Amino acid sequence: MVLEVAIFDVTDPDGFAAAYQSVREVISGAQGCRSVRMTRGIETPTRFILMVEWDSVQAHEDFRAAESFATWRGAIGPFFASPPQVEHFTDLD
Repeated sequence: MVLEVAIFDVTDPDGFAAAYQSVREVISGAQGCRSVRMTRGIETPTRFILMVEWDSVQAHEDFRAAESFATWRGAIGPFFASPPQVEHFTDLD
């Protein structure tokens, strides 16, 4: 299992939150997606952090190559103030 962490700085927090809610099922239903969680900054309410547990980095890459990714990105992308920062992490044993 890998954890994808994406940091989004947005121009319209309420619009972004609504857009995310409208397409959450697109990512949560993707092959290899185990869980999805979006959080919003308290000190910086224009910053959101997405945490997605994937079966593997390949599962995330497969989602990004899928047609459904265009739907996902098309909904939330217009609210980006800058490109998101995305990294993958694994648990320590």
